[in-house]
Amino acid sequence: MDTNALSDREATEVADGVYLAQLAVGQRMSIQHFHIEPGATVPEHSHEHEQTGFIYGGALTFIVDGEEFTTEQGDSYAIPSDEPHAAENRTDKPVRGIDIFSPPRLDVPWE
Repeated sequence: MDTNALSDREATEVADGVYLAQLAVGQRMSIQHFHIEPGATVPEHSHEHEQTGFIYGGALTFIVDGEEFTTEQGDSYAIPSDEPHAAENRTDKPVRGIDIFSPPRLDVPWE
């Protein structure tokens, strides 16, 4: 068994105000923590990984195929593999959450 504490992981700023920290990685999935500052944007991107996530602080607006979906504290979401998507923190509070990727996502193309 492998355990990881968020406090032991250094977050990487992958876009202005967007921070990611890789947590546990298994053979078939990985988990990542994110912190997105007010006004920050995750640029549109896609990846082979199926992505599910959970917002535990703040609110995040996803843009998928021109449609907007706002997720708030306590909400979860699922993004199919290869679906282009972006996200924006349109609030005055940071957004915090976790993403789970399958297969494991070990790199972020916009780094």
